[in-house]
Parts: sequence; C-alpha cells; structure tokens
Amino acid sequence: PNVARVEGWGRFEELPDLTYPEAIEEAKKIVAQMSLRDKVGQMTPNTTVEQYIPACLKYNDFPYIAGENVEFNLPGSKFTDGPAGVVMGNKSTCFPVSMARGATWDPQLEVRVGEVMGREARALGANLFGGVCVNMLRHPAWGRSQETYGEDPRLLGKMGVAFIEGLQKHVMACVKHYALNSMENMRYKVDVEIDERPLRELYLSQFKACIDSGVAAVMSAYNKFRGAYCGESRLLLTEILREEWGFNGFVVSDFIHGLYDGKRGAEAGLDIEMPICGRYGENLVALVEKGEVDEKYIDAAAIRIISTKIFFSKLGRNKESYPEEIVGSKEHTSLAREVSQKSTVLLKNSENFLPLKREKLKRVVVAGTLAATPNIGEMKGSSRVHPPYIITPLMGLTEGLEEGVAITYKERVDLEQDRQLISEADVVVMVVGLTSNDEGEFIPHWSDGPGGDRPYLGLNKEDLELIDTVAKLTTKTVVVMQGGGMILTHPWDQKVSALLMQWYAGMEGGRALCDLLLGKVNPSAKLPLTIVKEPSQLPYFNKDAQEMTYDYYHGYFLTDSKGYEVSYPFGFGLSYTTYGYSNLSLEESSVKEGGLLKVAVDVENLGEVDGEEVVQLYIGYKESKVERHKKDLREWHKIPLKRGEKKRVTFELSVSDLAYWDGGFVVEKGNYEALVGPSSREEELLSISFEVV
Repeated sequence: PNVARVEGWGRFEELPDLTYPEAIEEAKKIVAQMSLRDKVGQMTPNTTVEQYIPACLKYNDFPYIAGENVEFNLPGSKFTDGPAGVVMGNKSTCFPVSMARGATWDPQLEVRVGEVMGREARALGANLFGGVCVNMLRHPAWGRSQETYGEDPRLLGKMGVAFIEGLQKHVMACVKHYALNSMENMRYKVDVEIDERPLRELYLSQFKACIDSGVAAVMSAYNKFRGAYCGESRLLLTEILREEWGFNGFVVSDFIHGLYDGKRGAEAGLDIEMPICGRYGENLVALVEKGEVDEKYIDAAAIRIISTKIFFSKLGRNKESYPEEIVGSKEHTSLAREVSQKSTVLLKNSENFLPLKREKLKRVVVAGTLAATPNIGEMKGSSRVHPPYIITPLMGLTEGLEEGVAITYKERVDLEQDRQLISEADVVVMVVGLTSNDEGEFIPHWSDGPGGDRPYLGLNKEDLELIDTVAKLTTKTVVVMQGGGMILTHPWDQKVSALLMQWYAGMEGGRALCDLLLGKVNPSAKLPLTIVKEPSQLPYFNKDAQEMTYDYYHGYFLTDSKGYEVSYPFGFGLSYTTYGYSNLSLEESSVKEGGLLKVAVDVENLGEVDGEEVVQLYIGYKESKVERHKKDLREWHKIPLKRGEKKRVTFELSVSDLAYWDGGFVVEKGNYEALVGPSSREEELLSISFEVV
C-alpha cells in the first residue's frame, strides 16, 4: 500500500494558523531552498505504478499521495474520491448520490454531509477529498448525472459551496471537473465549443462560487475546450482561474488521461499530475534542464502547492481526533437516512393515496428486481463507495412494517397467476429504474462496456411490463424510481396512484423509503432537473461525438423558451400537505445598480401535517435588449411550517445577480419580474414587476 512517510502535516504542524498571503511567503522561503528536482517533486505523485495497479480491482483503497518530501518533512496531498461517500476502505458511510442531495435544496444539510465525509476521510488517512462535482447536467443522458447536483448553475453553486464548507472543517476539498465535462463516453476526446455568455453564465459560474468560498484545489477535466485539453488550457487554468478569479490553491489533473504534454501542462498552470507519474517527474526536470520549460512555472506551481498545504495545516490543529471507529458509525449512518428522507421526491399522489395507514395494512406486495437489489449507484468507477451494509426497499419495508403485515415479494408479476395476490393487496410497491449497468463512469479499458452515457432515457422493458401488469389488476399502486438522473415517465405514470423518485438512495435508502411511505416523514424534496415528456424536448446529444457545441438552452431554460409541456418541472415536488402563497411584495419597485432587491411572500401550511417547503425565487426579464432566459433561479429558502402556520418569507438579492456576460458581468437597466412559488411551473408562480434604474 501507498503509506505516507511524513506523518500528519509534517513541518507545518508547529506553525501558527496563517493567512493565505502569510502562507505564500512561508512557501517562498521553502521553495528557495529546494532543488529543481525537489520542486518538480511537489508536482509529481508519490504513488507508483505498482501501487496503483490494485486500483483495477478496487480503486482508491488507500490515499493517492503526491508531493511528499521526507527530507524537507513536507506532507503530501493524500487524495480520496467521492462524492456519495469516502471510497476508501470497506465501511464508509454511503449517502444518497449528489443528484439526490441536490433534490433536498438544503445547503445546511449538505454542510453536515460534508462534515461526515471529511471526518471519515481523515480517519482513513486522507487529507484531500476529490468528490465535489459541480458539472452542469446539460442532458440527462450524461452517464455521471448522479455525481452532480442538477441542471441549474445557482443550485450547483450553492450546494457545492455547502459541501466544501463541511469538508474543509477536516480536509482540503477539490472541486471538479473544470470545465464543460457534461458527457461521458467521449470525455477523453470531445472538443467543446461554446460562446462566451453560456460559458460564463451556465458552465463556469458554479466553479467561481466554489473558488470564492475558498476551496483548496481544482481538478481539470479530460475533455478539450476550444481545441486544447482542459488540463493544458492556459485560458482556463491561469487566465480565468487565477488572474480573473484570484484562485490561490492548486490544480490537479484528472486521472491517467488528464495530461498529455508536460510542457503544455506546466505552462498552462496544471500543478499536480495524478495519480501516477507520466508527464511530470523526470520528464519535466529534463524539459527545464534543456531550456524548453522556464523554471518560473515550476517555482509558481511549487509555491501554490506548498502554500495551500501550509494554509490548511490548521486542520491538524483543530483539536479533533479521527479514530477509525467513526467510519460508518451510527451517527453517520443516521444522517444518511435523514438525507434519503429529505431527497426523495413525491411526484404524484392521486387522491392522497400516500401516506399509507399502518393500522389498515394487512397484505403488502413488493415487486421489481430492484426492490431486493442493493443499488447505491456507481459500482465500478471512481465514485463507488463500499459501505458495511445496504438496506434495500424490501428490507426496509419488512423491518418497518413489523408483525401483523403479510409481505410478499415478487420479482415479476404474472397477470393470471398473481391476479388474486395483487387484487387483494392493500398496496403494491414497485421499485423500478436504473443501475450502474445503465449509467455511470465509462472505463472501456476496465470493463466490458456497461455504464457510460445512456442511449435510452426510459425504463427497461421488464419494468414497464411490471407496471402495466399490476395496473391492470389494482389501483393501489406505488412506483419508486431509482437512478442518477431523469427517467421518462410518460405515459405510464398515468396508470399509477403514487410515484416517487428516490434516486440512488445510499445505504439507508430502504429504511428512509419506509419512513416516507408510512408518513413518519413528510416529503419535502424538489426536482433538481426537469422530467420532460419526450426526448424531443431535450437539447442535441451524441454520446459518440468528438466535437460538441453547448449553447444557452437546456433543462427548464429550453422547455421555457419553447413552451413545452413537461411531465414534472424543475423545482417540483409534492408533500403530504399543501402550501398557499400570497401577498408577494417588494420593499421598493425601483432599485439601483449595486443595490438590493428585497422580496417578501406569505407561505402557509394549509394541510393537517407539519412539513418543509422550498420557496423559490426566479427572475424574469421584460423587454431585454439582449437574449435572456425566460427566467432564472436566483434564490430559495427551505422553511419548516407546522400545520396551519403562516410565515412571511423574505429574500434579499443583490442587483448584481441580474447581470449577464458582456466582456464582464453587466446589469441591464430596465424592467424585470420577481417570480416566487413552489416550482418553476409558470402557473404556480406569483409575479411582481420592478425596475433597475
């Protein structure tokens, strides 16, 4: 195994807590004493090829170390992956995937998730967590949809920042994949073209939010951007990331195929090659010695790497201990259950069929292969987690319903043979959806091809037959979908009484599902994406394309602009209660550039049970002289409301948040709309006009 030889934070443990400028000055002193080979060593993995080979069997079972120097007592960066949990070991807590956590619309909950993963990473020997993915879900066919938070840049940014906040109480965090990594099968080759406005407004803004929050590291993407590999793009890594945004941390390559040319990488601003040496190390030393690479690039990279480790060495002085017993502890797995409860979206609930009344349940049928299959998402790629157990839906219902309820499991249902069983059941819970054979990381040299980008966006034939058969025999039906992204539901969703999207729900998903079905928890999740009615409502996608152009429209931006009727809109999610919105108002109907827009609305729980509602604020543009979306999500609040309770919900939005890119972000004077409601669906939104003067 790749065991660190420099313990903890090495020579930095004796330092006081330093600001970043102070850490940079300290790093300069160290770098001034180093040889060229020492400095390049900071940019080079310590993990050898022989140590990395076991990754073909179990990826990241130990930290991948880079930049460790025993002579100088310099600690390495010790990398572990995510984002559903720490991928090292065999007992990490497995949370619902990031897409599910995006559906919570709950940044404070995501801070708590980050804290747990940070603790577990430290307990397993890592100090750098590489699982903060904020790539845009441009198209639901993307194989790694499960690793990001949704289709909106503001949602991506706020959730990513929250994750980083929690993680960096314990470890350095790395945000990825910078940038434009929104397709999987051709990720090593595709060259992405994009105009400046969608680039800045949709695909980079969430990364900038993470940079502004103080993230330690950035991972470059595999793909090309305007003809250059992202890991060799000076525009991305130096001009935008450092010169425009002021990023102080270090950049690591994506693994194996993230760097092709050592000279181009070093000069572009790629600091660390991962996870094994290929283009840096002795190759980079030789390039400098031959005069082909200026040593100033090596000095700059070494200073960035060392100063970041100095700055974050304060984590070694945080007075916390990290015994391995905390990994997968009851406290941590309880949070995984809570996250699944709060991330499962109730999409349909005809005649309030849910929640089920426990005292009236005598016969329950649970059906579908996935009901009895441990299904936490990625099972072969870099985000695979190895928890100590996984509670399936069947296990969760069996445990939660306890004695007195006859539970029958059917992998498939036969129309004739099972007619009596189904027709006499109090409820039939069908679990359908996707697995890592349908989507996930595409690693052709490691696998026989399953996973990757999805060629088909609906359910498989067996699941559709199951729903159709059961619906012919009873109306007492609940369908639970599992998957990492959008699944087409039209027209079969009209046949069922209740429909939930549970995503890949983590190790406690089965228990969380039972809690929701029985009404022990009131659903509060909202879709972080649009479920379209048919694929023609989506942007162009070709999983085999080597050139792609990304534009200004996808998700609800596209369906809004075209006026499409979708199955379930972005931001939508039902509850076991209903909420009323009224009295939308502005503090001032005219605001100045540089000022604050203050919006308020009354939200009332009109039902009989307590709940939580995600109150969403969108901005619309009236008579804009430039092309704009019909509306953009700009803020939201998740608020608890007891039955019958009414609250006044207020938003304060900087006028700068109305800006569009024109060589820089500029605010257009003129008329706008503030739209507030429970989803992006136009009919559900209250609106009020204001003017920027």
